[in-house]
Amino acid sequence: MIEKVNPSHPDKVADRIAGAIVDLAYKKNDNPKVAVELLLGHDNCNIIIESSEKFSEDEISKIVNRIAGSMTLNLVVVAQDIYLSNNQKDKLRCGDNGIFKGVPLSKKEKKLSKIARDIYKKYPYDGKYILDNDKLIICQSNAKTSDLKKEYKGAIINPLGDWTGGLSVDTGAVNRKLGSDMARSVTGGGVHGKDLSKADVSINIYAFLKAQETGEVIELSCAIGDEMVDDRPYDEIVSIAKDYIKKIGGFEKFAEWGLY
Repeated sequence: MIEKVNPSHPDKVADRIAGAIVDLAYKKNDNPKVAVELLLGHDNCNIIIESSEKFSEDEISKIVNRIAGSMTLNLVVVAQDIYLSNNQKDKLRCGDNGIFKGVPLSKKEKKLSKIARDIYKKYPYDGKYILDNDKLIICQSNAKTSDLKKEYKGAIINPLGDWTGGLSVDTGAVNRKLGSDMARSVTGGGVHGKDLSKADVSINIYAFLKAQETGEVIELSCAIGDEMVDDRPYDEIVSIAKDYIKKIGGFEKFAEWGLY
């Protein structure tokens, strides 16, 4: 049983904004430290940023308005905790304690991911999709249920009928749709709104990619300050994750669909 949500789902809108802020941090510094928490909906956007970088309200407002539309912004920007900052002072080290798992994607997970993307190309609005064995559930806003039923015969489509959705009827928060982002690889912290020194980002990406390459379940743990993870220097794991993010097109693009 698996779920996928599209980039216009309120939680993914939150992830995308957080990703865009991380992209901005990397434009300011090649090795920034940043963590973004965000809750938005009903014309309001609340953001807390802990970072080594400076952000103006105008910079953040432009990101929010571009991705989510006009909203009242409540922004708090604070410096990163001194102990966390000193952990990375002389050398790139593991940025958090955590457990991580990478699981090879199943055929059904790949199938649902394709269905979600195909529908979103035609209907770029809030949507959620579930596959439970052979039962397909499609909830797609701003689409005629009758049209979707013609294309996806036998599926359960919009059980309450045609709907609008979006940020005017729902809220979104960062890292609230990890099942959609990571399939069965979900364990510890979330992958969005943080720089690459954070284990939640780099080790999660690394474990997922290694699982796809080896076809085996990968389980890893780390303690903050570790210089080696999975018998590799931590900076190598960060480099692998950085290459992946670059290939995807940045943290904002990564936030659209997650790891698959």
